[in-house]
Amino acid sequence: MRLRTLKNGLFRLFCLTATLLGLSVLILILFTLLQKGLAGLSWTLFSQVTPGPGGEGGLANALLGSLMMTGLAIVLATPVGVLAGTWLAEYGQQRKAAELIRFLNGSLMSAPSILVGLFVYQMMVVPMGHFSGWAGAVALAIIALPVIISTTEEMLKLVPRHLREAGAGLGAPRWLIIVKLGYRAVGTGMITGILLSVARISGETAPLLFTALNSSFMTLNPNEPMANLPVTIYQFAMSPYDSWNQLAWAGALLITLAILALNVLSRLLPHLQQRRKP
Repeated sequence: MRLRTLKNGLFRLFCLTATLLGLSVLILILFTLLQKGLAGLSWTLFSQVTPGPGGEGGLANALLGSLMMTGLAIVLATPVGVLAGTWLAEYGQQRKAAELIRFLNGSLMSAPSILVGLFVYQMMVVPMGHFSGWAGAVALAIIALPVIISTTEEMLKLVPRHLREAGAGLGAPRWLIIVKLGYRAVGTGMITGILLSVARISGETAPLLFTALNSSFMTLNPNEPMANLPVTIYQFAMSPYDSWNQLAWAGALLITLAILALNVLSRLLPHLQQRRKP
């Protein structure tokens, strides 16, 4: 008995040590990011474009470019992901095609993002003859797609059977039951999946290096190379100029806070829905 108690205590000690070790590393990273990133936060950061070598400026064009490409990516990925997840949950079920799609979706979710960038580079950038914001948005959409598909499928599987039967008893067609009852019942969970996909693609650098590349100018045309925050951070962090390094730290802090906010919001949405229920 004492040996079992000793083993249990040692195991708990190892688990606690591993937890504290992981938390200490995370806290150290966040502390360093806050220490160096807060110094670069100012109105100039949001109002001026990226400067030349050693110059002073901001990240306005990179922020706008990232927002545009992320928004376009979600607009492209959401309808496809929701419809694909709906088919898997409602119509695919035990079909062999559904099993294959699930396998490919899981593989895509774990695939390195740089491979997605290379694929879009070959499919879009090479035929077009130039980098563009459209290519960057497509690459980000491909990365976001498996998250939306999986979340939609899992959420629709949670719809109570009696709810479907009630709709069918009223004579409603199956598609109307899915849209009016299924989507409404698990809409918060589906939105959570979309928010998590936004967080997933917000900091991606590798696919944008091969698709949107970067730009030092403010542009609203997605058919041209477009500035974006992840690639700008990568380039500025590797530079020998202190002003660029400072902007890189500030940009990294902005991305971290944005992703943190999205994750917190995705956690709060289910609780907010439960409070609304009578």
